[in-house]
Order: sequence, then structure tokens, then C-alpha cells
Amino acid sequence: MEIVILAAVIAVLALAAITGLVVSGKKKAAGPRDTTKATTAPPAEPRIGEDAGTGLEEPRRTIEEIGLPEAETRGTTEAGAPPVPAPEVETPEPTAGRLVRLRTRLSRSQNALGKGLLTLLSREHLDEETWEEVEDTLLAADVGVRPTQELVERLRERVKVLGTRSPAELRGLLREELLALVGPDEDRTVHTETVDGVDRPGVVLVVGVNGTGKTTTTGKLGRVLVADGKSVMLGAADTFRAAAADQLQTWGERVGARTVRGPEGGDPASVAFDAVKEGIREGADVVLIDTAGRLHTKTGLMDELGKVKRVVEKHGPVDEVLLVLDATTGQNGLVQARVFAEVVNITGIVLTKLDGTAKGGIVVAVQRELGVPVKLIGLGEGADDLAPFEPGAFVDALIGE
Repeated sequence: MEIVILAAVIAVLALAAITGLVVSGKKKAAGPRDTTKATTAPPAEPRIGEDAGTGLEEPRRTIEEIGLPEAETRGTTEAGAPPVPAPEVETPEPTAGRLVRLRTRLSRSQNALGKGLLTLLSREHLDEETWEEVEDTLLAADVGVRPTQELVERLRERVKVLGTRSPAELRGLLREELLALVGPDEDRTVHTETVDGVDRPGVVLVVGVNGTGKTTTTGKLGRVLVADGKSVMLGAADTFRAAAADQLQTWGERVGARTVRGPEGGDPASVAFDAVKEGIREGADVVLIDTAGRLHTKTGLMDELGKVKRVVEKHGPVDEVLLVLDATTGQNGLVQARVFAEVVNITGIVLTKLDGTAKGGIVVAVQRELGVPVKLIGLGEGADDLAPFEPGAFVDALIGE
């Protein structure tokens, strides 16, 4: 009996030993149990343009380490931003004879005046009714009352002396009288040279009410000056109109002219002052300052325009003050002109939109009103459609030569 019990005990012990060995083998195969918190695998190295973040990520490599081709890096302003190529600098169309090249466009909209006058003057009998029609034609073209009376009086005298009137003679007579009315001997130079002997840029203020094309005209004038070999600095002192500074800067970039600008809603006089200061520092030939558009009926705003001019003059005299007028506004434009002239001493007129429904006679009327010459005219939407005013080419367009 004792032998049986002993054998049973030995069998149990042997079984336990075998079981222990099997369990131990399994544990060894599985390895030690990981009691720490599971961690995620580190993310892949960030690509150019992804935020590097923190933690286990590798530091971002520089563009130089990655070795991107030069063409891919040029113009990049921040990691990941697409390359921004530098704006291509254009070569503006030469200004010499530009109005002659644009004469066809001008004559399409303006020669109704000349044709109307030639038709009336070609009548066999020029009675009082005909001369009244001549007056009406001139007034409808915005020539103005006093200039119209003067022109009709001269025409009556010359036609009477001329007697027989051939078409060629009438055309020549009309050209002479219209040219005299426009003023062939006026100084129409846009003055950008300093007259005080000081080595500094010429300063041009561009003023006018909103909607006349003032900022666009400033940009186009920059092109005119660059085409004439000048280096130009632009001052975006129209700080109250949304995107005016962006618009002017775009014009400048197209011809390689830098734009000085301030915060939106900032002090226009401060921007104008800084523009001239930068122009002096960089040795620019001309500083063009686009001022904020003014309602000529708002006294406070007009006073502020006077302040802009006074602040700029701390650097030296302003060489030119150009008033931009929308030629389609007719007599209302003359009201605007009078108020601006009282505040900032206008030295020249820019007539825009003269290729539309404008009447050519406004050139005569505005010059008579201000005693200031028209120096530039706008004849379309194109970048080079701002032309120096040439009286002979203008009159030829009026009479359809």
C-alpha cells in the first residue's frame, strides 16, 4: 500500500515538473511582458511646407540641404509657399508722338465738332441762323460761352474777307482758329526738374476727386516718365480708398518703380513725406504722389490736401501739381477745378476719358477757367494710352484730317 501511494506522489510531481517546463518555454518564446504605456511610431520626416512640430520628429532640413534647383527657390517668401516670380519689368512705349499714334482713336469720338462746323461754314449763304447753329455746335462741345463768342466773331470776319470758300480753304481757316483757341504756345511740359539748384527729385502731386481715374493716371504717368528715361518713386498717399496702394504698387512694379505706402487709413501727409524722403535717399529723378480723392464740397478734406502739400514742401518746393479731371463731366468738372485750384495751386490738367462721350471743347474751357494748360490726356484703358497733349494733333483729330 505504501508503495502505491509513493508511486502516485512521484507521478504527480513529475507531471507538475513537465507542466512548469512547458509554461516556462512559452514565456521565453514570447519574451518579457511590456508593462509600459504603448507609444506611437514617430511620423515620417516632414516634407517642405509642412509644419515641423515638436517631439520625436527630425528637424526640418533647409532648402540648401535638400538641394532644390535654383528655379524652384527663386521668389519663395515662406516655407511651402509656391514660388513667386519677380514681376517682369516692361519697357513702356516712347512718349514722343504718342498722341499722333492715338489720333485715330481720338478722332472717332471727337471729330463731330469739326465736321459739324465745316458743314455749316460750307453753306452758300451764311445768315444769322447759320451762325447761331455754329454757336450751338461749339457750346454743345463744351467749348464754353466766352471762347465760343470769340471764335464765332473771328470766323465771321475771316469768312467775309475770304469770300469764295473752297473746302480746303475752310478747313485751313477752321484749323487755324481752333488751334489759336486751344493755345499752341502754352508750356505743356510736366515739370520734373528741380528749379532751386538742390540735388533732389522733382516732386509731382496728383490730385482730383474719386472716380476720375486719379490713381490709374498716376501709374500711367510713371510709365510716361520711365519711357522718357527717368527713375521714378511712387507715393501711395491715397490711404482711405481700399486697395488704392495695391493698385499703385502694381503699376510701379510693371516698370520697376518702387512704391512707398503706409497703413490703410493712415495719415496721407506722412506717406507723402516719407515718399519724398525715400526718393532723396535713393537718388530718384521724380517722386509721384497719388493723393486721396476729395469731394470738392468737403472743406475739411480739402484742407487736409493743403496739409499734404505743406508737409511735402519741408523737403523742398513741389514742382508740379496735376489735377485729374474726367472729361465726360463737362461743366461740373470746371466747378471741381476751381475749388482745387484755390487749395493747392494747380499747375497742369490731365483730362481722362477723352475717348468716350467727352466733348473736345472741354480742353478750351478748362484752360480758360483756370489759366492752366492741359498737359496730358487719357485716351483709353491701355497702359500707354496716356499721352502728352499736342495742340496740333488734337485739332487735326477734331476736324478729321
